Amino acid sequence: MKVICAALNAKFIHTNLAIRYLKAFAAPEFDIQIKEYTIKDPSINIVTDLYQQKPDVIGFSCYIWNIEETLKIVNMLKKIDPELFIILGGPEVSYDTLEWMENYPGIDVIVMGEGELTFKQLLTEIHTEKNFANVPGIAYRSGGQPVITPQRNKLDLRELPSPYRFPEDIPQLSKRITYIETSRGCPFSCQFCLSSIEVGVRYFDREKIKEDIRWLMANGAKTIKFVDRTFNISRSYAMEMFRFLIDEHLPGVVFQFEITADIMRPEVIEFLNREAPKGLFRFEIGVQSTNDLTNELVKRKQNFSKLKRTVTMVKKGGKIDQHLDLIAGLPEEDYWSFRNTFNDVFEMRPEELQLGFLKMLRGTGVRLRAQEHQYVFMDQSPYEILSNNVLSFDDVIKIKQVEDVLEKYWNDHRMDHTVEFLVTNVFETPFDFYQEFGSFWDEQGWSRIGHQLEDLFRRLYTFLQTKAADQLDIIASLMKYDYLIHHKYKPRKPWWTHEIDKKTRSLIYKRISENPAMLGKEFVNLNLNEAEIFKRTMLEEISFDLAKYLASGEVDRTPAFLLAYFDTINNRTYVFLFKEK
Repeated sequence: MKVICAALNAKFIHTNLAIRYLKAFAAPEFDIQIKEYTIKDPSINIVTDLYQQKPDVIGFSCYIWNIEETLKIVNMLKKIDPELFIILGGPEVSYDTLEWMENYPGIDVIVMGEGELTFKQLLTEIHTEKNFANVPGIAYRSGGQPVITPQRNKLDLRELPSPYRFPEDIPQLSKRITYIETSRGCPFSCQFCLSSIEVGVRYFDREKIKEDIRWLMANGAKTIKFVDRTFNISRSYAMEMFRFLIDEHLPGVVFQFEITADIMRPEVIEFLNREAPKGLFRFEIGVQSTNDLTNELVKRKQNFSKLKRTVTMVKKGGKIDQHLDLIAGLPEEDYWSFRNTFNDVFEMRPEELQLGFLKMLRGTGVRLRAQEHQYVFMDQSPYEILSNNVLSFDDVIKIKQVEDVLEKYWNDHRMDHTVEFLVTNVFETPFDFYQEFGSFWDEQGWSRIGHQLEDLFRRLYTFLQTKAADQLDIIASLMKYDYLIHHKYKPRKPWWTHEIDKKTRSLIYKRISENPAMLGKEFVNLNLNEAEIFKRTMLEEISFDLAKYLASGEVDRTPAFLLAYFDTINNRTYVFLFKEK
């Protein structure tokens, strides 16, 4: 019997951990082939590839991001080969299971919940007696009617085999994200999250996990992401794993964790700030909301002052980048409350701030009680909200405008100095900058025409000509500076109008060549003559004292090869950007 476990990932760089556990657990009785695609691949190409393998059984791993495309493929495969046995599993089909069975006749069996043992027993029945009533935790049809068998007890995770030792995976390890779990379950009860449904936390064998990580690093894995819902729920366990990863990591490897920040003790952060190499760890922290009533309604326990302490300490340490999440549309959080939430979190200046919208996931408390808050949401995945009793669709549109420019202008770090100046000195709050600019962006129709990098600078400058005309000179200089520190050449169509005339440029180059100490000892050590300075640098004028600005400590991303020069003759500041280090 030929068996395939298949998954449609959101992107090529992602991998599916679930189907690898199924393969490892089913061995040696069943030899399972893994097939991974993306949701962007043409359905007919996926169907063709699967069909040509001539399988007897195909199991699909289903999530909100791939269910629509997966069902299309299931339907096509069943039309081509009605005898093909198709199994669905994963969080998207583990709830409302009768509905799936009634509406999609191409599905033969659904595996609900934890699937390793269930899937193996199901394959045994398919291969032998086909008495599916013997298999706990599945939905199947008997006499044309769907039947659900009782759920089984949870597995002992310490007994699960490693899902990583497959030779066919090795060539891709350096190119893709590797997911790893050291525990299952979550101690919290957040009503918008599927993890709240499983009570308690179970752990895998620590030494086996360490051996897996050693194997992954030795075979080229570069990005390893822990999928534990709360990696640091056990302080002793987290400390042991942090110590292990610090001691045994290989160069170039990055580890990502989902952290509950308000329970992280200061001594743990101090340890990481002291011991962890810069860039080794990356934290993802779900803040979601700072509205106390909202958090109470979704049964989310969060001490924001302690969360803020953790984020601030980590940021001050300068070793670990932090990705913070917000969810718009939670119960009783209206537009103005969400504005406060956004500003509360942005004040911490996380390296990345993800603004998402509530998804009414099957099986979650917010979906089961949707009428209490008059939720209107998409019928198909990802079941994103459209409105509720305190948030209109007009409000949703406005917050989506914020999300759009936040991604372009903060998370990509294209112009950190400019944005910092704007949210601190020009607009009342950070949210107001993103909202006003996002609305302007939408009104101009820019969302429909795409953009190149230089367009982002020109469009912001266009917006600020009316919003900050009295400070446009310094803003334009900051934008120029932000561009220059990331690029070796001028933009093809600069948004600035002040050009240095040829005579002034020549005079400056001559003066610097005669007295290189004016630019500092680093420049002196290069020992460049006037012609080489002209060849190797780009000279631009800015309207503020860059050296003073850098000394203020507001900037921490300035490369050493960009030097400031204040010309006392004409009272202007210039920057020299080296085209080569």
